[in-house]
Amino acid sequence: MPQADGWIQTTLGISRATENKIFYSLVVVLAIWAVRSIVLGILWRRTHDARLRYRWQKATTYVTAPIGFLLVVKIWFPGGLGQLGNFLGLFAAGIAIALKDIFLNLAGWLFIVWRRPFAVGDRIQIGEHAGDVIDVRVFQFTLNEIGNWVDADQSTGRIIHIPNGKVLTDVIANYSEGFEYIWNEIPVLVTFESDWEKAKQLLLEIVTRDSADIVKAAEESVRQTTRKFMIFYTNLTPTVYTSVAEDGVKLTLRYLVQPRRRRVTEQKIWEDILREIAKHDDIDFAYITRRAFNNLTEGKITPADQSAMRETIRNPD
Repeated sequence: MPQADGWIQTTLGISRATENKIFYSLVVVLAIWAVRSIVLGILWRRTHDARLRYRWQKATTYVTAPIGFLLVVKIWFPGGLGQLGNFLGLFAAGIAIALKDIFLNLAGWLFIVWRRPFAVGDRIQIGEHAGDVIDVRVFQFTLNEIGNWVDADQSTGRIIHIPNGKVLTDVIANYSEGFEYIWNEIPVLVTFESDWEKAKQLLLEIVTRDSADIVKAAEESVRQTTRKFMIFYTNLTPTVYTSVAEDGVKLTLRYLVQPRRRRVTEQKIWEDILREIAKHDDIDFAYITRRAFNNLTEGKITPADQSAMRETIRNPD
C-alpha cells in the first residue's frame, strides 16, 4: 500500500490528504447508493403499484442526495460550512448570469414541490402544450402529449419535456386538481321546420341517461373540492340549451365528463342521438344546402325577355 500511495502521489500529483478525501467520498457515495437500492428493491418486491413505486423512487432520491452532499462537504471542508460558503459565493457571482435559466428551472422545481400546482398523473395545459404529467425532475417535467392534431384531448404518442421555469411564467390549467370533472358540450342543429321542442326533450333524455353515474360521483367530488377551493356548483345535472343559428335551431347538450373519457362519452351520446332521430319523421338535422335554377324549365324570365318587355312598355304602338 505505501508503494501504491507513493506511485499515485508521484504520477497524479495528489497529496495523501486529497487521496483520503477522494476515497472517503467514494465510500459515502457507494454506501448511499447501496442503501437506496436496497430500499427500492424491498419495495419493488412488495408492490406492483406504478404510482407508489414512482413516488418512492423520487422520495429516496430527494432524501439521499442532500445527505450524501452534506457528508461529502464535511469530508472536503472539515473546518465547517464557512469555507464552503465563501467558495460558493465567489463561484456563484461568476456564473449567475450565464446559468440564469438553470436557476429559473430550479426555482420552478421548488415551486412545484412546495405549491404543487400539479402532480404526476394530473392532466394539465401549460402555454400551448397539454398532456398528462408522467415525470417531474429538478430542471424539467415531462408530459404525455394530448390534443394537437388529435381530437378530443386524446394522446398523440409524443413525450414533451418542459423546463420547470415555465410554471413561473405561463398559465397552468389543471384538468384533475380539485373538481375531477369538466363540462362538455355537443351542439345539435335541427331545421326550422322540425319539431324542435320534441327534439330537445329527446336529447335531454339521452344525455341524462348516458351521464347518470357521473352526476352522483360529481356531487361527492364537489363536497371534497369546497374544502380547498371556493367552488360551489348548485346544478350538476345535464341540460340542453336552445338558440338560433343561421341554418336552423341549435340545441346544445351540456354535461359532466371525466377529462380522459370525453371522446368516448361523446361518441356514445352521438350514436344514441342518430338512432333516436332516425325514428322521427318530424325531426331533421340542418345542414348547408345549395339550389340550382334553370330558367327554361322553371319558367323564369330571361334577360332578353326583360329587355323586350321594357321596349314594349316604352313603345306600346
